[in-house]
Amino acid sequence: MDPISPLEQALHAARALVLADLVAGEVAEADVVSLVEDSVAQRRWWVEQWPDGAEYVSGLVAQDVQDALLDRHGRWPLCPVCGSGDPHALEVEPELGPDPHWVCHKAGVKVAAVGSLGAATGRTPSS
Repeated sequence: MDPISPLEQALHAARALVLADLVAGEVAEADVVSLVEDSVAQRRWWVEQWPDGAEYVSGLVAQDVQDALLDRHGRWPLCPVCGSGDPHALEVEPELGPDPHWVCHKAGVKVAAVGSLGAATGRTPSS
């Protein structure tokens, strides 16, 4: 059996991280999981063209899914930090860089690494 290439490892990791955040936000229905799969398929071509961008894939998949969800379900993930005012979504920073985080621009804080929203919101798959 061939070892999994670093590009495939990056894509699998991105899928797992974004799915973990969707589960934490309780929005991991089948149609939403399909959005993750669509993004991973599109990003596979992107990272094949630019292998050095493999460490950016998790943030890009998170942004792709966030954009697709806006059209179908509304803003995601909602900020767990700001308790008052209009509900608003977190944003991924850096937009194109390693170690992506969900950030609340209103409060000016990093909320969680992509894949770790469950810890930030107190919702884990087992709770």
